[in-house]
Amino acid sequence: MEHMLILPADDAALLPTLCACMLVISFLYSTVGHAGASGYLAIMSLFGLAPEFIKPVALILNILVAAVAAWQFYRAGHSNWSLFWPFALLSLPCAFIGGFLDIPTHVFRIILGIVLLFSAIVLLVKMRTSDVATPPPRPVALGVGAGLGFMAGLTGTGGGIFLTPALLLFRWAGTRTASATSALFILVNSISGLLGFVGRSKQLPAPEALAPLLVTVLIGGTIGSYLGSRRFSKEMIRMFLAAVLAIASCKLILGAS
Repeated sequence: MEHMLILPADDAALLPTLCACMLVISFLYSTVGHAGASGYLAIMSLFGLAPEFIKPVALILNILVAAVAAWQFYRAGHSNWSLFWPFALLSLPCAFIGGFLDIPTHVFRIILGIVLLFSAIVLLVKMRTSDVATPPPRPVALGVGAGLGFMAGLTGTGGGIFLTPALLLFRWAGTRTASATSALFILVNSISGLLGFVGRSKQLPAPEALAPLLVTVLIGGTIGSYLGSRRFSKEMIRMFLAAVLAIASCKLILGAS
């Protein structure tokens, strides 16, 4: 297995700043049950990292933060296995396929830009949900999960940025249950997507370069998910994240044209 550096040697001085940004992103995202992949993608894109570095790093960080968030929401009593597994069942092979695929750099940048822009819009929308929620029919959940899993693997996200709004908009779950379900969904799809990437590229980020980022997001994700699972306010968080994602999205889309 070949190891690759996250930052070129002459840009190593950027690592503390990169870690600081990742700390903020992991904290903010984890408060709503997300692992932060779209935020990590945005930050790494703004730092000018190459797509072949961005995707596996985002997935690895996602796995760690999603695991912490899933545990925190489970401890707070918000998990619902019967809601989760139909979405996850077909998402796993589809995330592997998406992670295995290799697409041209300019196409990747456009797809990623669209993903981040959609994420920004979702975060700006104030969703009002009823306490009454009805899980979707299983064929619907299976189909939605398959599509989101494929996009998760293809773009290096866990798919939660799409699953959470779907659960809320269609009243398939309450707010906290949606967050708990998304955390688990992100975890399994990030693992599957990473396996697909490694299966194709035979590469992983160098452990010595990845370690500072792992420690950083572990701290941010632990604190954020603890507060988020216990009714931490999310309105200002959505506005901040939406601004970051929108800037990164415009940079990616314009740069690819």
